[in-house]
Amino acid sequence: MSPGYVLLIVVAGILCGAINSIAGGGSLILFPALLATGMSPLVANVTNSVATWPGYAGGLLGFRPDLPSQRARMKPLLAAALIGSTIGCLLLLNTPSGAFDIVVPLLILVAAALLAFQPAIKRMVGEPREGGRVWSVQFPAMIAATVYGGYFGAALGVIILGVLALTVPDTLRRLNALKGVVSFVDCSISVVIFGIFGPVNWLAVLIAAPTTLIGGYLGARMARYVNESALRWSVVSLGVVIAVYLFVKAVAF
Repeated sequence: MSPGYVLLIVVAGILCGAINSIAGGGSLILFPALLATGMSPLVANVTNSVATWPGYAGGLLGFRPDLPSQRARMKPLLAAALIGSTIGCLLLLNTPSGAFDIVVPLLILVAAALLAFQPAIKRMVGEPREGGRVWSVQFPAMIAATVYGGYFGAALGVIILGVLALTVPDTLRRLNALKGVVSFVDCSISVVIFGIFGPVNWLAVLIAAPTTLIGGYLGARMARYVNESALRWSVVSLGVVIAVYLFVKAVAF
């Protein structure tokens, strides 16, 4: 791998880790960088999933102050992530991705819309109650979100935040920390399955993994001080940009 490609992956890894911690969608920085080195989409996808794991770990370190008081909420979320991510990874390894390329932008737009119109939707369906709608709404919705995360993963944070915002009564900053835990578990499952069965480019992982760790920690520290309204619309805007990018890419190719 040339020095130019190494530098590209280092920069993309830092940005990927930071964006994943702040809002989600960082994979759309690292994934194209891996494609630019000549990897096939499948190899780039599984390599990206493995390489971003340290970034989520770094995010957890940065979010530590907001996590201890939310332990009771984590059990159903982590169970859903375990089931969903496993299904998504196995689907990726056993099915073609052509049709999914068209579906992904729609999923991201729905997630962004959920977050954008969260206050209005809350007025219609009522404020989420602590412990309410966990198994009837939150659990199946989080399974669906993490199936997507195991399959592709880009903008997973946008979708997870959309689910949490409608089912957990708390500030967006604290939900962002909870999102970091779910994302970490989802990515951990991907690391195990892809590490054993997937065509991972381990040289690229060796380069990118430490940089996503640094970016994830820095992004999490930044996210704790971002204005809640600004964070909401940053996530929504990022989701729309990602959806347009993926749609154009799918149509063009």
